[in-house]
Amino acid sequence: MMQDPAGSFEVPMADSPLIQLTDITKIYQMGDMEVRALDGVSMGIQRGEYVAIMGPSGSGKSTMMNIIGCLDTPTAGSYELNGKLASAMSDDNLAQIRNEEIGFVFQTFNLLARTTSLQNVELPLIYAGKTPHQRHEMAQRALENVGLGTRSDHMPNQLSGGQRQRVAIARALVNEPSILLADEPTGALDSKTSIEIMALFEDLYQKGNTIILVTHEEDIARHAHRIVKLRDGKIIHDEPNIPITPEEHMARLSL
Repeated sequence: MMQDPAGSFEVPMADSPLIQLTDITKIYQMGDMEVRALDGVSMGIQRGEYVAIMGPSGSGKSTMMNIIGCLDTPTAGSYELNGKLASAMSDDNLAQIRNEEIGFVFQTFNLLARTTSLQNVELPLIYAGKTPHQRHEMAQRALENVGLGTRSDHMPNQLSGGQRQRVAIARALVNEPSILLADEPTGALDSKTSIEIMALFEDLYQKGNTIILVTHEEDIARHAHRIVKLRDGKIIHDEPNIPITPEEHMARLSL
């Protein structure tokens, strides 16, 4: 549950979107030029959805991810998360949201090299003020949920790329966030491992997690249950999707 700037808690209405973007525009100043990364984008995402945001380089998908993740602010328009306007939140509130409400998964894993899998997963819990005992229990459970319960004492260099990404996913989920926000999560993985990670995302979705997947790969996006396509800062496609199965994806690779 999220805390508002005044310090009180409010439960959003059950049928209200978890995420609501309304007329979002983002303009970057590049010398004398203005680059319109997002151009009047409106979109809602309900709790429990699994959405892929895709498009080529320069389409605006990374900018949208940064705004949804409270890493950047729009030039115009409004962003509501859990019924709260992001623009009305203080820096401290936004930092709390990034730690507790949003779990980030990145292409490059971003694991600390000299700490174990368990210690990497514990990191968000330190910022959340959990006790050492709570951190250990919650991190171990998160690793077990991604199939790495027996690798908790391994360093990142003792793990495969797929295992390292699973540690990163466990870290993203350890605080039980409202949103799992994955930016090109398979970009550094081979095809077989990528399919395994996408099967894990489907399992997490089936358990009730809200997943937003940012990718430029059509086959990866097809694992989601809704696909939003961007081009030149505008949404050009937003439709439900019947997700491809790992077996279908593997069969396509062998064609």
